[in-house]
Amino acid sequence: MRRVQQPYTDVFMRNRVDLAAPGAEEKIAGRLRDTGLVTVDGLASRAAVLAFATRTMNVMPHRDSDSDGLTTIRDTRRHAHRTGFAGLGNGPLDPHTERSGTPNPPRLMLLVCGQAAATGGECLLTDGQAMHSDLFAGEQEAGAALAQARTAFFGAGDGHATQVFTVHDDLRVSVRLRFDGLARWNPIVQPYLPQLRAAAGRHQVRLALAPGQGYLLDNERWLHARRAFTGDRLFWRALGQPLFPLPRGFAPVPASGRTPMFSEAG
Repeated sequence: MRRVQQPYTDVFMRNRVDLAAPGAEEKIAGRLRDTGLVTVDGLASRAAVLAFATRTMNVMPHRDSDSDGLTTIRDTRRHAHRTGFAGLGNGPLDPHTERSGTPNPPRLMLLVCGQAAATGGECLLTDGQAMHSDLFAGEQEAGAALAQARTAFFGAGDGHATQVFTVHDDLRVSVRLRFDGLARWNPIVQPYLPQLRAAAGRHQVRLALAPGQGYLLDNERWLHARRAFTGDRLFWRALGQPLFPLPRGFAPVPASGRTPMFSEAG
């Protein structure tokens, strides 16, 4: 499968916001509304990551987070083979939405490198807008099926019935996805899962983050993944709701054709 991966320096620098510059919060909010992605650097400690997180979001606790709300992402050597815990191993992660199995996933995710892996471990990001456009332009039946309400169930027994693409009242679109053992699919969409996975891969970009570097993304627009790694890779993650207005998801690309008027309620 061919992947359209842009050079690391281009992706990082094009989306970078200088946190020390005047008006940094306004620039971050504007960039998230426009592209859904911001890259940052200079966050050399856990305290610095938490301080930045609280400048942009109301941090939400997670099943694996510590008392300050941040989650330490590293290979615990205990979770690798447990469904839903792959992030705490050293294997690859498929493209996914953070907390896809909850009724209201957090809008923002911040991920910052504390220590890079010895080999591998690059972050892989997929723009849901590009994936949506791809599926509606080249596989219109796939796109339409994936927008039908309640055609996916993400999570364990207390998970959430949903769909990959949700069209909101203002016709903006949100994406929600996972491919692991906690994803179950309606027969309507089963035939289109290979196209979906291929589109998610085609539009991936790679970030080989160094210590202190990270990204902040709109969890309703961007999917994130990871390559397998060796060594003591350490990252810190924050999830939360933005401290500024942020429209739902993304505006469909006009060339993607007619977007079906399906909604969360069907």
